[in-house]
Parts: sequence; C-alpha cells; structure tokens
Amino acid sequence: MKVLPVLGVLLLILGALSFVIPVSHRENHGVSIGDTKLTLQTENREKLPPAVGVILIGGGVLSLVVGLRKN
Repeated sequence: MKVLPVLGVLLLILGALSFVIPVSHRENHGVSIGDTKLTLQTENREKLPPAVGVILIGGGVLSLVVGLRKN
C-alpha cells in the first residue's frame, strides 16, 4: 500500500470534517487572594475557518493525484 494516496484520503476526510465538527477551546481564569483561589473555566465551541478546510481538501487532492500518478 502506498503512503501518499492514503495520506490524500486522510486529508480529504479531515478537510470535510473541518466544515462540520466544531473544535472546543477551554480557558481558565483565576484570581488568588491570600490563601483563597477563585477560578472560572469557560469553554467555547467554534468551527475552523473555511480556508483551513479548503487547504486540507486541496492538499488531499494533490497528494492523491501525485501518489496515483507515480504508478
């Protein structure tokens, strides 16, 4: 099995999923006063920018074409 076509398929799948599945970001905010520590954790779910998905899909297509062309 050749590596480049497999990498191309993987990039295509990741590119397609980047349009659908959100990525979560966690932030911890804290204040220490003496021996007391107050913390607050926030979580945001955002989708990746569309340019990331386009680049992943383009890289997948390119590696598929190059990988299958070497035969």
